[in-house]
Amino acid sequence: MTKPSEQPSVPLHAVTGDAALAVEVVAETLRPGALELPVRWAHVSELQDPAPYLLGEELLLTAGVNLPSEQQQVDRYVQRLLAAGVSALGFGVTPPMHEALPDPLREACVRHGLPLLVIPPRTPFLAISRAVAVAISDAAQRERSRVAEAREALTRSAAEGLGALVAELARRLRCWVALVGADDAPVATSPPRTPLPPELAPLLARLRAGSGVRSATGELADGSFAVAQPVYPQATASQLLVVGRRQRFDATERAVIAVGAALLGLTGRAGADNAALGSAVTALLLDRPAADVLAGLLEKGRYRVVAGVPRGRRRNGGVSAFDWLSSRLGNPLVRLDDDGGFTAVVATAPSDEVLEEMRSQGWLAVVSSARPADRLGETAAEVDALAQRARALDRPVRADDSAGLGLSAAVAPEAAAGFAERALAPLRAIDRTRSGDKLADTLQCWLAHHGSWDRTAAALGVHRNSVRHRIGQVERALEADLSDPQVRMELWFALRWSR
Repeated sequence: MTKPSEQPSVPLHAVTGDAALAVEVVAETLRPGALELPVRWAHVSELQDPAPYLLGEELLLTAGVNLPSEQQQVDRYVQRLLAAGVSALGFGVTPPMHEALPDPLREACVRHGLPLLVIPPRTPFLAISRAVAVAISDAAQRERSRVAEAREALTRSAAEGLGALVAELARRLRCWVALVGADDAPVATSPPRTPLPPELAPLLARLRAGSGVRSATGELADGSFAVAQPVYPQATASQLLVVGRRQRFDATERAVIAVGAALLGLTGRAGADNAALGSAVTALLLDRPAADVLAGLLEKGRYRVVAGVPRGRRRNGGVSAFDWLSSRLGNPLVRLDDDGGFTAVVATAPSDEVLEEMRSQGWLAVVSSARPADRLGETAAEVDALAQRARALDRPVRADDSAGLGLSAAVAPEAAAGFAERALAPLRAIDRTRSGDKLADTLQCWLAHHGSWDRTAAALGVHRNSVRHRIGQVERALEADLSDPQVRMELWFALRWSR
């Protein structure tokens, strides 16, 4: 359920100031600022205790049908309304039931500070409800326009960099703004300020301890208020956006803050990515060792290769495909292949939802096992095997969930590579003399499709008789009977372990 504070509202004076409603305000019931109280809906109730059915910030309308006559009971009625968060009570004068406002109700509202409005007989409650609904609709439209205007201005400023974007956000919200890094040190501020208030530290720590889209609010020592939230992407952001000022931020301003956080994340990430990639390409052009380039481009850790093979109609490549993939994978290390597939390097394996989304876009994605950055080249054979399996199953495949009962993991990498080299040596020798399709590739595809001639032919784009001829060549070269399931199993692992 949406909280009342998240709903659009109008101040109480929007109702009392509407001349067409002819509402009379009982002035002695108003405390300072009462006419600024938010009204989010007008609700009619003749219950003796409507409090359990209220959400808060209502203009409650009643004709006093069940209003008690005892002062003590009326006091309790008013107190219950206040506890429920009612902004004001509108009493409809309805002769002959009530010729005028009952004194016990007036006294109770004065005593407890509940704003009381008197509604004349000629003004139906429906007119009050409609006026509130129209005013709220107009206010919501104004707030949407305000957010849209801010989004346009912030987007324009983002083209000039982080500094301009931070300055525009500060100007638009009339507050100070700081973008802080992983060590809570300011990356950009407007107006310039350093250091940040020390009481922000626990606020930022609490924010970093969470996950997903979130924000935190705190009151500073000088009585001002601060709001902080991660920049995009929120679930993995290392930078936080912090804003502060004397007045609290309303719902519309929080929406503007969210827009600013998203743009700051995209702007900062794009700049960092471009700088890192530009530096890496320059280093490679100057013949620096690839390992050194990787060390500068990627942080220490283990990475995976994500590859997508076309499924069905080959999707068009280009900037749109690159942008779509890099946004889903969270980095720009994506290469679009000539056959309509793609290859990418990621620090975090994509979720099942992302893999299914790729499938719907025309790619069967596979995810390799994790390796250090300087050993990612070793995933080539593994990725090829996973791709064959993905085609056969027509679904995404991960190295982590494709190892069956764990036999592959039980064999030492050196022993596995040696076995693969010995087992496949005759095929490799023939393939080195062939200019067309390789026998090892045909064997791998045929095994992935469980020995189906038709499905293998469709996957390779050749006639089924060509598949039969090639598999016959494989049997003769290896001097093996491929109808034997044990032979098939050993060759499958040899192909997986082959470098």
